[in-house]
Amino acid sequence: MIKIVQICVAVLLFTVLSPLVHAVELQGQLVQGGLVWGQLSPGSEMSLNGEPVKVGQEGHFVFGFGRDEGPTASLVILHRDGKREERTLRIEKREFDIERVDGLPPKTVTPPPEWRERRKVETGKVREARSFLADNMHWSRGFIRPAEGRLSGFYGSQRILNGKPRSPHYGLDIAGPTGTPVHAPAGGVVRLAVPDFLLEGGIVIIDHGFGVTSTLFHMNSVDVKEGAWIHQGDLIGTIGATGRASGPHVDWRVNWKNVRLDPQLLISDSIED
Repeated sequence: MIKIVQICVAVLLFTVLSPLVHAVELQGQLVQGGLVWGQLSPGSEMSLNGEPVKVGQEGHFVFGFGRDEGPTASLVILHRDGKREERTLRIEKREFDIERVDGLPPKTVTPPPEWRERRKVETGKVREARSFLADNMHWSRGFIRPAEGRLSGFYGSQRILNGKPRSPHYGLDIAGPTGTPVHAPAGGVVRLAVPDFLLEGGIVIIDHGFGVTSTLFHMNSVDVKEGAWIHQGDLIGTIGATGRASGPHVDWRVNWKNVRLDPQLLISDSIED
């Protein structure tokens, strides 16, 4: 049974030295792979490391940090009354494991040249699906683990595929028998739903709002349609071994825009493997 869990919260208060004191509460984790959110006065603006952060009509915002972020990040807030606040955020560093995965078909480790054009189309669709800055705030309601099963791969780990070092892994892998249900970790709009990407296999991308998305792939079946609104816990497909996979599992990834986050930080309890 899928369990709804609460996001771990760490609170940090920011103030500026002025006759009018602004208090900005950040919730989340200032750590590599972490997601942070809060609320400003409506009409305020925010940027992180020089990049704009969406601020909703009621002042809500969310942002995150990648695997290699740090040791600091620059947060700038322009309050509605014109006061400018600058803060240096200290980002906690993490240690990541190295994993070896052998036995993969050679063409999935080093895609053949004839795949090149198709991969351009597929990666373009993924970028487009993650490009929205919708106003819905499903990310603010917390996340659930999308499937039951053994945790078999972790965010940030360096993978060596068939003996060749590859890019770090940016998801949480949940292994289980083919056909195991996969549920929406949070609600939102389905921006991408395709059963047969070359490397990802069956893939679904859900837009949770404000640039926060979940991507789930290697699915045996994809049971939602693009454009559909779904709720947390809705069935979206089943576990499989499609695409580049050494066994049946679902790879769950979370992004804030193009920043890759750690899904495991978004669920507060650790379900035994």
